[in-house]
Amino acid sequence: MEEMTVTVDHEAGLHARPLAQFVKVVRQFNSEIQVSNLTREKGPVKANSPLQLMLLAVSQGHQIKVQANGTDAKEALEAVKQLIDNNFNE
Repeated sequence: MEEMTVTVDHEAGLHARPLAQFVKVVRQFNSEIQVSNLTREKGPVKANSPLQLMLLAVSQGHQIKVQANGTDAKEALEAVKQLIDNNFNE
Protein backbone atom coordinates (compact mmCIF):
# COMPACT_ATOMS: atom_id res chain seq x y z
CA MET A 1 0.00 0.00 0.00
CA GLU A 2 1.21 3.46 -0.93
CA GLU A 3 0.22 6.57 1.01
CA MET A 4 0.87 10.28 1.24
CA THR A 5 -0.19 13.22 3.35
CA VAL A 6 -0.99 16.55 1.69
CA THR A 7 -2.57 19.86 2.65
CA VAL A 8 -5.59 21.09 0.70
CA ASP A 9 -5.03 24.79 -0.05
CA HIS A 10 -8.06 25.41 -2.26
CA GLU A 11 -10.38 28.04 -0.77
CA ALA A 12 -13.38 25.69 -1.11
CA GLY A 13 -11.50 22.76 0.42
CA LEU A 14 -12.59 19.44 -1.03
CA HIS A 15 -16.11 20.54 -2.00
CA ALA A 16 -18.03 21.21 -5.23
CA ARG A 17 -15.72 21.63 -8.23
CA PRO A 18 -12.50 20.49 -6.48
CA LEU A 19 -14.30 17.40 -5.22
CA ALA A 20 -15.56 16.59 -8.73
CA GLN A 21 -12.02 17.00 -10.12
CA PHE A 22 -10.64 14.76 -7.38
CA VAL A 23 -13.16 11.98 -8.10
CA LYS A 24 -12.54 12.27 -11.84
CA VAL A 25 -8.81 11.72 -11.31
CA VAL A 26 -9.10 8.77 -8.93
CA ARG A 27 -11.63 6.98 -11.16
CA GLN A 28 -8.95 6.75 -13.86
CA PHE A 29 -7.04 4.17 -11.82
CA ASN A 30 -7.68 0.53 -10.95
CA SER A 31 -6.23 0.80 -7.44
CA GLU A 32 -8.43 1.08 -4.40
CA ILE A 33 -7.96 4.63 -3.12
CA GLN A 34 -9.04 5.90 0.28
CA VAL A 35 -8.91 9.34 1.88
CA SER A 36 -8.83 10.43 5.52
CA ASN A 37 -9.16 13.94 6.92
CA LEU A 38 -6.34 14.03 9.46
CA THR A 39 -7.32 17.47 10.72
CA ARG A 40 -10.82 16.37 11.73
CA GLU A 41 -9.85 12.74 12.35
CA LYS A 42 -12.45 11.42 9.88
CA GLY A 43 -12.17 8.53 7.47
CA PRO A 44 -10.95 6.66 5.66
CA VAL A 45 -13.56 6.73 2.90
CA LYS A 46 -13.53 5.56 -0.70
CA ALA A 47 -12.01 8.27 -2.89
CA ASN A 48 -14.28 7.50 -5.84
CA SER A 49 -17.45 8.33 -3.86
CA PRO A 50 -18.41 12.03 -3.90
CA LEU A 51 -20.87 11.56 -1.04
CA GLN A 52 -18.33 9.83 1.21
CA LEU A 53 -15.73 12.51 0.42
CA MET A 54 -18.22 15.25 1.36
CA LEU A 55 -18.66 13.60 4.76
CA LEU A 56 -14.95 14.15 5.46
CA ALA A 57 -15.65 17.93 5.55
CA VAL A 58 -12.23 18.86 4.18
CA SER A 59 -11.74 22.64 4.37
CA GLN A 60 -8.89 24.87 3.24
CA GLY A 61 -5.74 24.12 5.20
CA HIS A 62 -6.77 20.61 6.24
CA GLN A 63 -4.33 17.74 5.95
CA ILE A 64 -5.55 14.62 4.21
CA LYS A 65 -4.02 11.18 3.94
CA VAL A 66 -4.47 9.42 0.62
CA GLN A 67 -3.86 5.66 0.48
CA ALA A 68 -3.77 3.54 -2.65
CA ASN A 69 -3.55 -0.21 -2.98
CA GLY A 70 -3.17 -1.90 -6.37
CA THR A 71 -1.04 -2.21 -9.48
CA ASP A 72 -1.14 1.51 -10.32
CA ALA A 73 -1.05 2.85 -6.74
CA LYS A 74 2.06 5.00 -7.20
CA GLU A 75 0.69 6.55 -10.40
CA ALA A 76 -2.64 7.23 -8.71
CA LEU A 77 -0.99 9.05 -5.81
CA GLU A 78 1.18 11.06 -8.19
CA ALA A 79 -1.91 12.16 -10.13
CA VAL A 80 -3.75 13.15 -6.93
CA LYS A 81 -0.71 15.05 -5.66
CA GLN A 82 -0.36 16.90 -8.96
CA LEU A 83 -4.06 17.85 -8.88
CA ILE A 84 -3.79 19.21 -5.34
CA ASP A 85 -0.44 20.95 -5.99
CA ASN A 86 -2.03 22.63 -9.05
CA ASN A 87 -4.90 23.86 -6.85
CA PHE A 88 -7.37 21.58 -8.67
CA ASN A 89 -6.47 23.10 -12.04
CA GLU A 90 -7.87 26.52 -11.22
